[in-house]
Amino acid sequence: MKPFMDKNFLLSNETAQKLYFDYAATTPVLDYHCHINPQEIYEDRQFENITQVWLGGDHYKWRFMRSCGVDEYYITGEAPDKEKFFKWAECLGKAIGNPLFHWSHLELQKYFGYNGVLNKKTAEEVWNLCNAKLADPSMSVRNIIKQSNVTLICTTDDPVDSLEWHKKIAEDNSFDVQVLPAWRPDKAMNIEKPTYLDYLATLSDVSGIKVDSFASLCEALKNRMDFFASMGCSVSDHGLEYVMYAPASAETVESIFAKRLGGASITKEEEIIFKTAFMVFVGTDCNLAFSNELHHLVSGHMLFLSNGLDFRRENSFSGCIHLCSVVSHVHFASIFIFCLSFSIAVQGGVPNVSLV
Repeated sequence: MKPFMDKNFLLSNETAQKLYFDYAATTPVLDYHCHINPQEIYEDRQFENITQVWLGGDHYKWRFMRSCGVDEYYITGEAPDKEKFFKWAECLGKAIGNPLFHWSHLELQKYFGYNGVLNKKTAEEVWNLCNAKLADPSMSVRNIIKQSNVTLICTTDDPVDSLEWHKKIAEDNSFDVQVLPAWRPDKAMNIEKPTYLDYLATLSDVSGIKVDSFASLCEALKNRMDFFASMGCSVSDHGLEYVMYAPASAETVESIFAKRLGGASITKEEEIIFKTAFMVFVGTDCNLAFSNELHHLVSGHMLFLSNGLDFRRENSFSGCIHLCSVVSHVHFASIFIFCLSFSIAVQGGVPNVSLV
């Protein structure tokens, strides 16, 4: 019987095996999108147990557990770490065919030397094995990064972030992995959220620009973009619940923003108009050459616009779609139509979109 997820997992022929083992396996990793906490990197955190590593902040695992009907108490609630891990182990058997199943077992093999299947029956064994391994100094955050052959990490950072931990890491000569910020302005775009006005107040304080119009919002964001760029940022990431495009006049956008500033709720149509204007702004109206990643949150798709904020000036548009999950033809078509509409609207050109 063929071993479970052996070294040739997904490598179904000799060509694939040669390309992976002779070339890809030893290639350094440049991770332009992750959710690693920069403070944990600077402090070289030593995790106490596998729950802290896997479930402490992994929203993909959280979402799957919710889809399995697990109570929030065992996901982000106050349940003991061991109970949270056991709930995850119970769910994992239902994830066959989902990348979460593969990622989890590949990590167990690579970092913990466990080649079995994690499920309800093996949860105790895996819990004890992983925790014993994590107690070793070689399994601190920095050492795990080094073991993974990572040479560059881009974290996920809000425009109001001070980036203090990135600065400290850059000044630490004992760690040679480059850790850079990545621009994630979702909170500035999500005008429908109940906390939106509080966020604008924070952005005003941090940027020194009073946000009282859409134009001043853009100025405040430009101010923070300049700061991010000074800290080495060159990539951005935008979370989209779905692909939207509803262009409107500047006057209409300003009226929607003023309505929200006054404390009123906005309609779904107004939300889409505002978010379209926001995305056009970050995609065209800034001088910084941030690469632009459109993160389709529902399906886990990511569209990477390789010349991002700079493409209008260069009169070129190219993109690379990274498929984190199986994409249906309908989903791909919707993404492609968005790219086409967005590109034509801002530069009059047709995008060159490639799949990898």
